[in-house]
Amino acid sequence: MPAFKLVKNLKVPGVEPPREACKDPNCPWHGTLKVRGLILEGFVEKAKARKMAVVRHDYLYYSEKYKRYERRMSKIHAHIPECIKVEPGQKVVIGECRPIAKTVKFVVLGVKG
Repeated sequence: MPAFKLVKNLKVPGVEPPREACKDPNCPWHGTLKVRGLILEGFVEKAKARKMAVVRHDYLYYSEKYKRYERRMSKIHAHIPECIKVEPGQKVVIGECRPIAKTVKFVVLGVKG
């Protein structure tokens, strides 16, 4: 048995695996949770709940009627693994996964910047 915990390679550009290990089964790096689908960037608005954060994702939407882009934003609930430390205002990368709770369908992959 190795002395260190194996870390999965998620192949997400710009995101490095966390330095510390965790025993969270819903961790994409050390647990069994698989990341599939969307990979988004956003800013953490709230991190008050236990193991959950509200991430604000800003994007551009093209309006056919006015022939121009408009800024839109959505708030996404994301699970925070034990090995990743997140505070409000930080830019994070989140990935889509299976539903963890009623509204939580994303997981924080890492802090950017």
